Amino acid sequence: MTITNENCVVGIEYEVKEAGTTEVVDSNTGGQPLEFIMGIGQIIPGLEKALVGMSKDESGDILVPANEAYGEYNSEALQTLPIEQFEGVELKDGLTLYGQGENGETVQVTVKSFNDKDVVVDFNHPLAGKDLMFSVTVLSAREATADEISSGQVGGGEEHCGSGSCGCGH
Repeated sequence: MTITNENCVVGIEYEVKEAGTTEVVDSNTGGQPLEFIMGIGQIIPGLEKALVGMSKDESGDILVPANEAYGEYNSEALQTLPIEQFEGVELKDGLTLYGQGENGETVQVTVKSFNDKDVVVDFNHPLAGKDLMFSVTVLSAREATADEISSGQVGGGEEHCGSGSCGCGH
């Protein structure tokens, strides 16, 4: 099956580097495939767009510009907080911390700098402002089921055994 814009369940193996570098920033090579439903924003837009037209067992290198990945770097996404809010945390530059946003969602921040009074945190995604190079292999591509379309989850939101021995095809 050729991957379409929507209602297509895709499984990929990938490795991603910041464009122009050799350091791998994320990969699932040799692990579980990344499975998602096309057209509902489950992966970055530039990668999703580039997968359209690819088929099972097809591989390719895909360059995704920052504005179609994690967005441009926003210098206004820095915040200075009193060091008291970080009591019990061993601070260091570049440290990733997780907190709770205004609506209860998980928020990731990076410590940019600190002194004995203040801590400057960065709310940008660590890959914001960076062009990304994906090496991708399409492992599966199929039509989404009605349950998957309504739930927005591969497998319709049910638990799977992972081995395929339950007959689920995973």
